[in-house]
Amino acid sequence: MNYFIGVDVGTTSTKAVLYNEHAQVLTQTKQGYPLYRDASGMAEQNPDELVNAVEKVIHDAAQSADLTTGKLLAVSFSSANQSVILLDENHQPITRAMTWADTRARKVASDLKSSPEGKQIYIKTGTPIHPMSPLTKLIWLNAEMPEKMARAKYVADIKSYLFYRLFNVFRVDISIASCTGMLNIETADWDSQALSLAHVTPEQLPEIVSGTTQQVGLTKEAQTAMEIPGDTPFIYGAFDGALSNLGVGALSKDTVAITIGTSAAVRVVTDHPVIDPQQRLFCYAVDNGLWVIGGPLNNGGDVFQWAVEHLVDASAVQNENMDAYALANEVIAGVPAGSNGLIFNPYLGGERAPIWNANARGSFFGLSQLHTRADMLRAVMEGINMNINSVFQAVRNLVGDPKSVTATGGFAQSAVWKQMLADVLNCPVEIPNSFESGCLGAIVMAMKSLGIVDSLEAVQQFIGEKEVCKPDSEAVAVYQKYQPVFEQVQELLSPAYARMADLQQKTTNH
Repeated sequence: MNYFIGVDVGTTSTKAVLYNEHAQVLTQTKQGYPLYRDASGMAEQNPDELVNAVEKVIHDAAQSADLTTGKLLAVSFSSANQSVILLDENHQPITRAMTWADTRARKVASDLKSSPEGKQIYIKTGTPIHPMSPLTKLIWLNAEMPEKMARAKYVADIKSYLFYRLFNVFRVDISIASCTGMLNIETADWDSQALSLAHVTPEQLPEIVSGTTQQVGLTKEAQTAMEIPGDTPFIYGAFDGALSNLGVGALSKDTVAITIGTSAAVRVVTDHPVIDPQQRLFCYAVDNGLWVIGGPLNNGGDVFQWAVEHLVDASAVQNENMDAYALANEVIAGVPAGSNGLIFNPYLGGERAPIWNANARGSFFGLSQLHTRADMLRAVMEGINMNINSVFQAVRNLVGDPKSVTATGGFAQSAVWKQMLADVLNCPVEIPNSFESGCLGAIVMAMKSLGIVDSLEAVQQFIGEKEVCKPDSEAVAVYQKYQPVFEQVQELLSPAYARMADLQQKTTNH
């Protein structure tokens, strides 16, 4: 038997999935690491802790393979995007890795977005102007840590740093590069205007390669740590969102892919770049000739978790002798669509798409003395879905009506949530039984790289059965009345977000 290992490098953990050559999952391993939040807005990783975790999960996955008779054909990578690490002349870190979740560049992003230059940069790079973007992080680092920027010989992200540690080469795939806010999507090279703003040169940045590029020749240290053959090809792959689309077979504008985990995302793949005149959506490369259009949302399952913790009666959980989430779902199922006239804007963590406002805050609207905690619980779930629908409609308006919607993520464990998503979108939703879409996408890129398959479309043969949730016409009619109110409330409150965020910063250190 021959094997592949798909690796998904995340914000707080990395997992590796061992597959056979028919893309069947044999085993998976996971290793966590801290996300450092030592200051307001900070969200950093220790890059060396992350490299150690990657080596460990690959080692542990490989231990489950019989490499005496079989071969490890390739290791391929999905990873979080939009990280920044400053390196010295020896490629040693001067800083930790600022992750996508780091919001310290909030003011930089706000100033740039309101300038004519901000719109030019967005149109050329397809990356929304936001604190998550490496471009705004670098502008912030220049202002806040000039001595470190002066020392920085190289500017890396977690993928290019990882491959440097494994192979002593400084390269990155076009997919990760296109998420930086510094890659020109027409030329597929670094953009001079963006680099000038960031005060970096092309020589400081990694060489851009295709996601199917093979890297061979592991360093002795890496080979020892992972205990795999030194000539095993490592495939660069792409960023996690692009590979999630690939892993569910959403490879054309006919299929929209939605992910709802801790956060959420709506994405569609096209064969050419598409820029949103209203700057609501990103446009990133999947690989050469394929682009992914969509929007990431900060507020997904984490908001529902907050609601369950604060709105589910602890004594009821004890009395019913059931899990709090199961009870929450049961309660929600008993409340009619529309939550008896209650709307929730779920911006507990600021928001990226579609409003790109790091100061956004959550709110209930329509509360009266008649409302109960049950109404509030349902309104929270509906608000998360209406927020997703705002991005879904923006994608539809830009790319056209999809023929299908595929959804994955932790939300799929809830029957009421699956049905609600179909009702709010007014569209049938397909939910694959296989859930490791990012790792599957990564190994299909490896198969293409090795010539085992001709096209990424080959992923279709590896996707298992799907459940289909069809919209309920009565619920659809309710949500079509509430969606415009949801968006109107957000627009009306928008001018107050910055003032409230400022008050919170001063009084409660939120």
